[in-house]
Amino acid sequence: MEDLLLLWKLKRDSREALERIYEKYVNDLFAVAASLLGDVHSAHDVVHDVFESFARSGKELKLKGNLKSYLVTCVVNAARYRMRAKRRTSDVLADYAAEAKARQADPVNEIIADEQARRMVACMGELPYEQREVIIMHIRGQMSFKEIARTADVSINTAQSRYRYGIEKLRSLLQGEVEL
Repeated sequence: MEDLLLLWKLKRDSREALERIYEKYVNDLFAVAASLLGDVHSAHDVVHDVFESFARSGKELKLKGNLKSYLVTCVVNAARYRMRAKRRTSDVLADYAAEAKARQADPVNEIIADEQARRMVACMGELPYEQREVIIMHIRGQMSFKEIARTADVSINTAQSRYRYGIEKLRSLLQGEVEL
């Protein structure tokens, strides 16, 4: 409900509405971008570009789904474009280690969490990009398979299969070392 009000205000040139939308979603969008790109600087650039474009098109925006899914889709598309432009394979979940570390108070647990995060990042990097993308959109972006299918321009069954195969491969690679 808040998003509808913010969009209504944004269409009426409310700077405060744009600031609130930014504050509300920037961390989630950054996490998605960093996970897909494996590079903090590129993730910042992508999120900045998405919000810049969003601010410019705010008046004309005709949103059919929810705002967060729309913004996550924009970030995913921008990250996909950036990856194609650079023609490189990226690691993912760069911020996973920081999150795991923040949740742990015991130094031994911190070391274990850091090692688990490194293993997870390495294993995610071994997945095909399409599987990695679906896993990140579903887990980090909290998108439904229907939203993912629409974003990736595939069927819902394909999105679910990519997710399932990706999770199975992660389990196989991690062999119980990290809990999924």
